This record gives sequence, structure tokens and C-alpha cells, in this order.
Amino acid sequence: MDAVLQKISNVGVVPVVKLDSPDQAVPLGKALIAGDLPVAEVTFRTDAAEESIKRLSKELPDLLVGAGTVTTIDQAKRAVAAGAKFLVSPGFNPNVVKYCVDNNILITPGINSPSQIEQGLELGLSVLKFFPAEQSGGLEMLKAFGGPYGSLKFIPTGGVNVKNMVDYLSYPKVLAVGGSWMVKPELVAAGKYDEISRACHEAVLAALGFELRHLGINDTNDADALADARKFENIFGFAVKEGNSSNFAGVAFELMKKPGLGQHGHIAFATLNVDRAVAFLAKKGVGTKSETEKRDASGELTIVYLDIEIGGFALHLLRS
Repeated sequence: MDAVLQKISNVGVVPVVKLDSPDQAVPLGKALIAGDLPVAEVTFRTDAAEESIKRLSKELPDLLVGAGTVTTIDQAKRAVAAGAKFLVSPGFNPNVVKYCVDNNILITPGINSPSQIEQGLELGLSVLKFFPAEQSGGLEMLKAFGGPYGSLKFIPTGGVNVKNMVDYLSYPKVLAVGGSWMVKPELVAAGKYDEISRACHEAVLAALGFELRHLGINDTNDADALADARKFENIFGFAVKEGNSSNFAGVAFELMKKPGLGQHGHIAFATLNVDRAVAFLAKKGVGTKSETEKRDASGELTIVYLDIEIGGFALHLLRS
């Protein structure tokens, strides 16, 4: 996958930013970074866009800056010259898209029909913006596209918010979602950057979707693992499911037939996207045990152990 697209996938949410003055750009960019959301799609809806992109790119190198609402080749040229690393358009303009493809400029044009999708495929695109998402049929429409166009991924934007973003991100064909709810123009105008940072952090956590999945307990042999599983069944009614390397009591307890990672066992956390979770945790100084990685046919992580223990328990991530 393209490195920029991978960065977008790793955060899962693209803030769509409308700025009325270039002076708002850097303070907003710092708020995004503080909220663990180091990406901004600055829209060409105002005259401040070009200068804002230039300032963000120059002063905040840790921020991935793109240009949105790019509808002409001239805007594409100006955005790239200002420092934009990716372009987004609301619709599919063949002339703009072809110019970008011919000049190795990353663009995700907007689509909401099979004909537009096929135009994108014809030009070699692998990621498309689904816009306006909610008004075009929402997740059900996107799933309908996912069948015949299984090689593509999408970035739904338009009507996406903190309430429905998890539904979109739970669909494997969704690379990320785009929205402006965390960077509302009125918050920017009022200089409420702390509030913006909080909203960004909430969006990031929602995109990760961390949930406690089960507790793994290290037993020493098959007999003990089954006996302990039966105790959970007899006391709490958690049905036993026997497996090759472990037994489950309900879905919450895994009894290992021989000691696994962790002094006492492991704690499993589900997440919407394991690669995204790994990238997020890396910024907090938490790494992974590469030898424990499991990937699906497309190369995406499905299971991995972290390189830390808490209270004698190893931690591992698994895809929801």
C-alpha cells in the first residue's frame, strides 16, 4: 500500500478542515497532533486553503497534510506546490484524476456509483472516497459495491460522525472515514483548540474500538485446563468448549493446556484494526512480538502479542 494511504489507514479518521484564515492553520494543526490525530484535509472551499497548507507543511512536519475539495487541475497544482501530500475531490473529474495519476500525485476522488468506480479502476486507483456517504445509501450501499469491486477500499465521507463511524470502520473495505465533527468551524473560529483535541482523541479511540475480549489462564497440562474450565461451567454456567491448545469457558476465559506467554497468562483485547492499534500503541512506546504475528490473505494483522506484561499477564490484540 502507498505510504501515505498507510498513514491514513493507521489513524482511521481524516479531519476535513475548513479554514477562514491561514493564521488558524498552525494552532489547529497542533491541536490535531495533541489529539493523536496527525492528519488534516484542508479544503479548497476558502481562499485561505493554499497558504494554510503551506504553513502546516512547513511548520508541522509530523502532520500529514492533504488538500480537499480539489475540483480543477489548477487547484491540484497549487495544492501540491504548497506541500499537500494527498488530494481529495468531491466527485470524479476524469481530467483532474488523470492529471494526478500521470504526475504520481495521490488522489482519492469521490464516487457513489458503479460507473464512477470503474473509471477509478481504469486509471489504476485502489482507494476511492465514497461521497456523500450517508445520502448515497450509507454502509449498505458501500457493502453492495464491495462485492463486485473487492479489490478496492473506500473512505466514506459526508454524514459520517462519531455515532456511525464505528459501523463504517467495522467493514473491512473501509480504509478510513472522513468528517468535520471534531474540527467544527465554530470551534476553530473561537480558538477552542483544547476542545478540538479532546474530540480528536475520542475519534481516534472510537476508530480503534478497544474491547476486553477474554482472559487467558496458564494451566500446566490438559487435565488441569479442562478441570478449571469445568469449574467456571459449574459455578457460573459458562459452557465449556474444548480445543487443541486450550479450552474456553464461555467466551471470557481461556484455559491454556500448557503455559503460554505471560507469567500467569494473557489478556486479549479486540480492536477494529490491529495494524491501526499497533501504530497507535507504538507512539506510546509499546511494541509487539513479531514472532506472534498472524495475518490474513491480504496481509493485514489479525493477532499479535505486545512486548509488555501487566501484573504478570501478557497482552495480545485480535481483530474484532
